Amino acid sequence: MYIIKVKGIAKIPDYVQLRDEKFTLLAYFRVDRPDKSLEKLGFGDKQAQIMNIINELPFGQVTKLDI
Repeated sequence: MYIIKVKGIAKIPDYVQLRDEKFTLLAYFRVDRPDKSLEKLGFGDKQAQIMNIINELPFGQVTKLDI
């Protein structure tokens, strides 16, 4: 799975994209509201770990997420 953190501008908030190996969009959520999207994907129990990675991730960088 891949993760991309995108910087919002003006009234548009920062958001995160989670993509699979074929780069198909799995989830798209605001950085400050990941709850429902991560639970829907089955990562509710790993939310803290994923959010730590997201918070340290620079904007615009595609990073492989191994969980």
